[in-house]
Amino acid sequence: MTFAPAPTAATGRNVLFLQGPPGPFFRQLAQALAGRGATVHRINLNGGDEYDWSSPVGTGQIRCFRGRAAGWPLYVERFMHEYGITDLVLFGDCRPMHVAAHRMARIMGVRVHVFEEGYIRPNWLTLERDGVNGHSTLPRDPQEIRTAAQGLELPVPQPTIGASLGRRTRDTWGYFRHMVWGVLRYPFYKSHRPGSIIWEGLGWVRAQVMRGRDAARAQATLASLAGQRYFLFPLQLTSDFQIRVHSPFASMRQAADYVLASFAAHAPKDVKLVVKEHPLDFASWGRWRSYVARRAHHLGLGDRLVHLAGGDLNALALESLGMVVVNSTSATFALAGGIPVKALGTAVYAIEGITDTGTLSAFWTSPTPPDPALWDDFCRVLHHQCLVRGGLASESATRILIEGAVERLLAD
Repeated sequence: MTFAPAPTAATGRNVLFLQGPPGPFFRQLAQALAGRGATVHRINLNGGDEYDWSSPVGTGQIRCFRGRAAGWPLYVERFMHEYGITDLVLFGDCRPMHVAAHRMARIMGVRVHVFEEGYIRPNWLTLERDGVNGHSTLPRDPQEIRTAAQGLELPVPQPTIGASLGRRTRDTWGYFRHMVWGVLRYPFYKSHRPGSIIWEGLGWVRAQVMRGRDAARAQATLASLAGQRYFLFPLQLTSDFQIRVHSPFASMRQAADYVLASFAAHAPKDVKLVVKEHPLDFASWGRWRSYVARRAHHLGLGDRLVHLAGGDLNALALESLGMVVVNSTSATFALAGGIPVKALGTAVYAIEGITDTGTLSAFWTSPTPPDPALWDDFCRVLHHQCLVRGGLASESATRILIEGAVERLLAD
């Protein structure tokens, strides 16, 4: 008879939570850590943070920082010193307040744990020590990856974890509604997201109103692609730090200008480029369609430039000649299927032998597919070091995520 190992105790761990994803995940994770003996603390930075952390967890402290950003580094340093913080937990490592807290934590020898949307989706969230995406400590040298992968196994395939767009929408709406309502209590807080939250919210309303028409357009576009040779260019959100920090572009529009001009100058004349909108880009108000039409006319591409707002990204990737991304995790769909990928920004998978390392102009005519053995080794290392099974879009997904995240946090 075999026995499962006893759960790791968290006695002596003093964990400070800053901003998490909208919804109850961080508070529920804190409750699970407190149940293992940790003392958990929280600093709220706006009304949305207060809303998501609505009551105390264990015996830890809850503070609300209402000062100016200039005073934040010393404030968080004093808090970590006063309460003997051993671990700092963040969602994303590029928010200005998180950057400052991260730097102070490293000076003090505090462990930093960073969550982010999963490098591989669905069913996984990222959790790394010290940093994610362009700040990840994953090996980038092919031989180091092969060495690190020795003895590691890929996870056994499991059913897809339940997800609900409605759940994510409610969590996000609740958070940002209370952030706006709490502006008088947090007069100096500035969101890490550029643009207007109200404008983006109105964009979401517009998307719901136009959903039927957009779906019909997408179906017609997909039907027209049957039997066509095309490259795929999935758009990302300009508000995403993947664009703002980990890419050479100031915006997604700037990246698109670069990719479309390159395609017009160097791609074979019998090949199309499908520009696929991000499904959560509510800030653009549907303007990508008109942008693609204007660029097609200006560059003389005609119907070779295709706009698409919908469709199964995985299926589109597997049917394509190759995928061009800035650093989107959607590239993993193509790489898993042996489809060439050209990454223009800093991405954890942008490794010689996995993505095409030549120029974009050469990619259109001679794209290099990934080495399947190296990709397999990379995935083994990725799952072992960075990924936790679960999600944020349903109660069951969050429960699975918390179970794995607690073990990963306490093992560090």
